[in-house]
Amino acid sequence: MHQPHILKINEIFPSIQGEGLRLGEPTLFIRLSECNLKCYFCDTKYAWQTGQKMTVAQVVKKVQKIQGSFPAEWVCLTGGEPLLQNIGELVRALKADQFKIQVETNATLPPQVGVNWYTVSPKPPDYFYQPAYKKKAKEVKIVVIKGLDLDVIKKIRRDFPETIPLLLQPQSNNQASGKHALRLLRQALVEGMKNIRMTAQIHKIFGWR
Repeated sequence: MHQPHILKINEIFPSIQGEGLRLGEPTLFIRLSECNLKCYFCDTKYAWQTGQKMTVAQVVKKVQKIQGSFPAEWVCLTGGEPLLQNIGELVRALKADQFKIQVETNATLPPQVGVNWYTVSPKPPDYFYQPAYKKKAKEVKIVVIKGLDLDVIKKIRRDFPETIPLLLQPQSNNQASGKHALRLLRQALVEGMKNIRMTAQIHKIFGWR
């Protein structure tokens, strides 16, 4: 007998995508539990351990129920690190319901199939990412922490095609981080880097979920 695939889910909720190139788009968020990096500056540490075990069918049913009052076209799988779990069956089930799928990942694990939009966010200390994302990423986001320097930005900009935007995101909209991000952006422009820009977390500015 086929055993239903189980996922550990931290939360499922409707909101507006508050980060990156999809900024402002209505989105249904599925936050998966657990992370393999546990960065000190993470703003969702509550997802590292806590979560509810759910079958793919249960997850899809809850998403469908939410969509009834919030008819978004996009589902964002986030974490934690969503690719620590096998999301293939979930992605297929959601796409069968005509959803578009975004995955927010630190990119240390190989990409899974069927995803429409990968947001790649390499993390310190080594900013490692799987090479496959050089073709899969729709955007690359770097959280601007105190120790971030231009050499990291140079390497990532050099590694990814120039057509893929590189986003500098101040840590939790912190003012000092924002100033550091602006300095780095100016330095990057002087160095001749292309398709690099600033971004912010607007859901935190407006107090959205």
